[in-house]
Amino acid sequence: MIDVNIIPGLSDAFGNVQQWLFETLVQPAVYGLGMGNLLEDAYEATGWLMVGLLQLLVMLCLLAPLQRWRPVEPLRDRIAVRVDMVYTFIHRLGLFRLLMFFSIEPLLDEVFGSARVQGIDGIQLDALMQGWWPGVTDTALASFALYLVVFDLVDYWIHRGQHGLNRWWALHSLHHSQRQMTMWSDNRNHLLDDLLRDTIIAFTARAIGVPPGQFIAIVAFTQLMESLAHANARLSFGWLGERLLVSPRFHRIHHGIGVGHEGPTPGTLGGCNFAVLFPVWDIVFGTARINARPDLAMEPTGVRDQLPEFGGKDYGRGFWAQQWLGLKRLLQGS
Repeated sequence: MIDVNIIPGLSDAFGNVQQWLFETLVQPAVYGLGMGNLLEDAYEATGWLMVGLLQLLVMLCLLAPLQRWRPVEPLRDRIAVRVDMVYTFIHRLGLFRLLMFFSIEPLLDEVFGSARVQGIDGIQLDALMQGWWPGVTDTALASFALYLVVFDLVDYWIHRGQHGLNRWWALHSLHHSQRQMTMWSDNRNHLLDDLLRDTIIAFTARAIGVPPGQFIAIVAFTQLMESLAHANARLSFGWLGERLLVSPRFHRIHHGIGVGHEGPTPGTLGGCNFAVLFPVWDIVFGTARINARPDLAMEPTGVRDQLPEFGGKDYGRGFWAQQWLGLKRLLQGS
């Protein structure tokens, strides 16, 4: 069950619905497939599915009207947006989690199981926090905030790696190739790129002792904020807000052609505004462009080599074409 006691009553309500859905639909299906040994994992998967459905509801009820109210640009390429929706459904409805479950999770079980046998245990970050601040009364809220900051710092450096390493950029460039950015664009990634990123995040979660329920809540919150950051919305959080939380304006600069993915010399890897949630990391490590001219956040998005004058590279129109071309770029190293 998701540990969201930071909102009184929500945890119980979520747990009741999760239990009902599991017993009514999921458990009979698991038994019918002869996979009764996976009941515990199926229960957790039911939680991920519910979180994904709630995220989609928030996106449709809040972010979609925001995009219609103050769009940065008119919606010209609906086909590209529909492909992004496919990526979103794959991730938010738990299909990508199944890939993780059958590939990475068993490896992590083996690694951390062997470490425990050798007497090596990860740290319990929330327990350490209580030692640092013994006066904290709402430990659920405090630990949630602490984990959120830790994961965001890890995400910042993952993002720097995606932009700084040729082979990784060969995969991550698919995310930047979207010329029509919307709230659906966050999950537009090569599956191998996501697998690398999520492996690092899952390893970190186990290493610092994040409870499974807290982990789901952190992932859900982060994903919703990323959907907002990618929204086709003319929205800034103001002078102070832009330094506290990543806004659509802040992140659109990151997606700007020749701005967010290149270094000082055109054609070299680099970029700016890598933070996922908190711009403080960009400020501290010198990669922020908060004071950029106002119209910079309204510039077209994409990768420079997509433009005809720079080669017109094809990143694919459909899901499978994009995945295949990403593998080709990976093998070619560019």
